[in-house]
Amino acid sequence: MKENPRLRAVREVRGELASLGVDPFGIQIDEILSPTEGLIQGRKTILAGTNNYLGLTFDPDCIAAARQALESAGTGTTGSRMANGSYAAHRELELDLARFYGKRDAIVFSTGYQANLGMISALAGPGDTVMIDADSHASIYDGCNLSGANTIRFRHNDPDDLAKRMRRLGDEAANALIVVEGVYSMLGDRAPLREFVEVKKQFGATLLVDEAHSMGVLGAKGQGLCEELGLLDDIDYVVGTFSKSLGNTGGFCVGDADEMEVLRYASRPYVFTASLPPATIAATRMALRKLEAASDLRQRIRENAARLHAGLAALGFRLGAPANAVVAVLAGEKVEALRFWHHLLKQGVYVNVMVPPATPGNESLLRCSVSAAHTPEQIDAICAAFASWPARESVMATAPTALER
Repeated sequence: MKENPRLRAVREVRGELASLGVDPFGIQIDEILSPTEGLIQGRKTILAGTNNYLGLTFDPDCIAAARQALESAGTGTTGSRMANGSYAAHRELELDLARFYGKRDAIVFSTGYQANLGMISALAGPGDTVMIDADSHASIYDGCNLSGANTIRFRHNDPDDLAKRMRRLGDEAANALIVVEGVYSMLGDRAPLREFVEVKKQFGATLLVDEAHSMGVLGAKGQGLCEELGLLDDIDYVVGTFSKSLGNTGGFCVGDADEMEVLRYASRPYVFTASLPPATIAATRMALRKLEAASDLRQRIRENAARLHAGLAALGFRLGAPANAVVAVLAGEKVEALRFWHHLLKQGVYVNVMVPPATPGNESLLRCSVSAAHTPEQIDAICAAFASWPARESVMATAPTALER
């Protein structure tokens, strides 16, 4: 069979990784031992790259809820809600989410990725304009592509640049959809959300905020950055995921708009995807109740994030943002970062390695995601593994990085 030219570049990247003896994108966790430990390549490994922010994946109440739903409602729904019908639990989960955020209604999607695809492509179409932050997640870019709308990027976390580009739209600015994230997944930095809200109000546009990495972590109730800044009433749509703080899979959008119910009919990723299975819904509903009552877990994740951030900073590493559940270490060139990542794995620490072009500033990152379930000893062990990298000095160079220039 002849080579598919579209896959040539991917094949070359895989070959490059093989030549280095590393494959961070094909890592297999042979056994999950706890929310923070797994067995990888026969070695007990601290999991610091799983986004399991509240550590709820092994919560006994969530497991019991899933087991009960599995036995009473079966293993799956075998189709989409539009074609095969909704289970009562689908709607109950949506009502739970709407009540949690104090919004009129919610729509549940089968993944967080599809939540962005589904909402952006339903809210905008050909002839419309979507304004997105340059460092947006792939799901936001893909949602824009699916919509067929005119997509305009503005500089990362730059409300002035957004306002400048909105002005160029003239009267069309009032119809624009602005999409930002509360906390960005690569560096863990927060959006200047208050300033973005002001731009939205100035032009009468619509604002969608993806709180995937801040739900459960920020805000007194765990509603995210919107809540922490007192802006929930100013945000038109909040998108989130079940696959991080809620320890499951799925996604959602909440909002006060009259057309929330109509959006289901306009969203292809909602209409044409199999719905969440009963066990997932049940475990997610229980996890949401835990999240609402989990002020102690939020305090613990803040303490763990601060401990890891301070430990790595004391070692001289350059970090992407102030302490947050995502702690990113700037790791220089791609080959160096891949070798660093492999060294950490051999030391029993699993983190995520991110390389250009997927990273801001064209610099590789070693991205740690902190969990409330990590013990102080595990956080210290992560720092010790970073400290043991023989070429540590090379990524602590005094010369400014691409991100800093």
